[in-house]
Amino acid sequence: MAIKAVLFDLDDTLLWDDRSVQEAFKATCRRAGEVYPRLDVQKLEPCVRAAARSLYESYETYPFTKEIGINPFEGLWGRFEEGHQLEGFRKLNTLAPKYRKDAWTAGLKAAGIDDEGLGAELAERFPAERRARAYVYEETFEVLAKLKASYSLLLLTNGSPDLQQEKLDGVPQLPTYFDHIVISGSFGKGKPDASIFQHAMKLLGIGPSEGLMVGDKLTTDILGANSVGMKSVWINRHELTRTDDIVPGYEISSLTEIQGILDSL
Repeated sequence: MAIKAVLFDLDDTLLWDDRSVQEAFKATCRRAGEVYPRLDVQKLEPCVRAAARSLYESYETYPFTKEIGINPFEGLWGRFEEGHQLEGFRKLNTLAPKYRKDAWTAGLKAAGIDDEGLGAELAERFPAERRARAYVYEETFEVLAKLKASYSLLLLTNGSPDLQQEKLDGVPQLPTYFDHIVISGSFGKGKPDASIFQHAMKLLGIGPSEGLMVGDKLTTDILGANSVGMKSVWINRHELTRTDDIVPGYEISSLTEIQGILDSL
């Protein structure tokens, strides 16, 4: 059957989230360097990332965050108030302030600076730096505009309702292209769970053969689409090498290649 709808992932597919996080880390680490000129600022970022990941995985909320699709660095700046109907979000919202402070304090200590006060300051600074940076890939709007003329479009993103909505609010033009927006934290399951793809298809009124999923993560976007029999497109901007454990239907390096795929189907 002909393709009727295109489903898109958000982070690092349409939004350049990785750049936003990297720049926020660099700006926050520079502040630490102003307080301690002897600090190796280049060393601080990997120390904080490692501390954050270790702490994040130690919490009882970790299985929940994996299921919904919230990574440790989103935990360093996101809000988790809107998902109050799920116990996992209530716990995460309570944990978040201490997690942020402890991650930055532990990262500083690993980099040679024992200063809990500065850790607390940086924990507040990082969210502000991240919120000041919303980047969209150069081709995003052009591609969405062309596709919207011929296809239904649905945004299918993992994350907390607050966090993903805040990302969309930072680029207010983006949501206008979509007929539906599905956020895993609102639905209760995240990609690659088949149920969230089935929910998306029900909203669109399509069967699996009538949809095309576009995303940057093999383990969520591509695996989930494959599991329900939907064609999948892996956007691999960084020339990553994949195994044959998860095989996308198509592989591209730019969103501009999607139209050619659709034309061939």
